[in-house]
Amino acid sequence: MNHSVVNEFIILGLTKKPELQGIIFLFFLITYLVAFLGNMLIIIAIISNNTLHTPMYIFLLTLAVVDIICTTSIIPKMLGTTLTSENTISYAGCMSQLFFFTWSLGAEMVLFTTMAYDRYVAICFPLHYSTIMNHHMCVALLSMVMAIAVTNSWVHTALIMRLTFCGPNTIDHFFCEIPPLLALSCSPVRINEVMVYVADVTLAIGDFILTCISYGFIIVAVLRIRTVEGKRKAFSTCSSHLTVVTLYYSPVIYTYIRPASSYTFERDKVVAALYTLVTPTLNPMVYSFQNREMQEGIRKVFAFLKH
Repeated sequence: MNHSVVNEFIILGLTKKPELQGIIFLFFLITYLVAFLGNMLIIIAIISNNTLHTPMYIFLLTLAVVDIICTTSIIPKMLGTTLTSENTISYAGCMSQLFFFTWSLGAEMVLFTTMAYDRYVAICFPLHYSTIMNHHMCVALLSMVMAIAVTNSWVHTALIMRLTFCGPNTIDHFFCEIPPLLALSCSPVRINEVMVYVADVTLAIGDFILTCISYGFIIVAVLRIRTVEGKRKAFSTCSSHLTVVTLYYSPVIYTYIRPASSYTFERDKVVAALYTLVTPTLNPMVYSFQNREMQEGIRKVFAFLKH
């Protein structure tokens, strides 16, 4: 139930300095376009190429869709706010943005763990991979990802909608996220903070630990590879994956594990940019563009467009 007396919020954006607005606009526009086009290219390449219809690439396709939803729910509105003096967002628009962002946040974290498990099975049990990661298992894992993400998003959005916002209505952030909204609440936010903490421990820290465990087993399996070149390639892949995963989980854990009273928005806005824009931009480069089969699929897409 909506107890709010505020009909719209004012979004301050990433900075209050007018001389930096143009630079920020260009940086976010270019990065958003790279993220959007890179992830869209992955989606088209996987859908149009039958050889890529395997669990690993289906998970990559899902990750690309999640990244597009994450960035598109935030960045276009933020660019419009930066470019024009129209820096307001309706209450309904704010809640919608919060829901889709929180959904993509939960989906991405569980997807990273699912993808790490898929690679664990492929490298540690190569002869049983097709049996373990069959169609039913793939559907079950994706259903689990969606169920957790939707449940997580509904819970947090519903709890925010229970709060009373009686003013001020200025969000010191560049989008509607849980921490700055809790700071504006006129009603107690203890339940919200507890649920955010629980989600952070189970989803962020829990998934990060499971992901690291999977890569730990993968590294042990890689050490058994006899060829130096094979070890080098495998370690290169694992290290790049773990770098992106750490770059995503670390700021998320840092942002959501603290109580609302301890937020420092000037610093936290920069931290939020890591998991809302930087990681979705890096994902295609790290998970897909380094992959030989994916490169071949992308070449086919460009060859089709050329003709």
